[in-house]
Amino acid sequence: MGASNTRIIWGHIAPNTLSSLIVQATFIFAEAIIIEAALSFLGAGVPPPAPSWGNILSDGKTYIFKAWWMTFFPGVTIVLAIIGLNLFGDGLRDLLDPHSSRGKK
Repeated sequence: MGASNTRIIWGHIAPNTLSSLIVQATFIFAEAIIIEAALSFLGAGVPPPAPSWGNILSDGKTYIFKAWWMTFFPGVTIVLAIIGLNLFGDGLRDLLDPHSSRGKK
């Protein structure tokens, strides 16, 4: 039809793929937080003097019966961060999806 490759890419391919890539990036970022916290908790992640949610949980496990808040609040913070990132990714998917049914009723 005479359209250049650039016009085809940015006019047809990019609108359908960029939203999926952006949403996938938010989910990968959430997964990276969980993996880093798990590895730091097990001692295979960030070295212990550095602050990390996994290191904080690991330090708090020895005092869990005397000071439960040392593990409770970092654990809740991890959960809230992951839920927040997943909800943000879902919201971006709904906002950026070119095939969404917004306005079509």
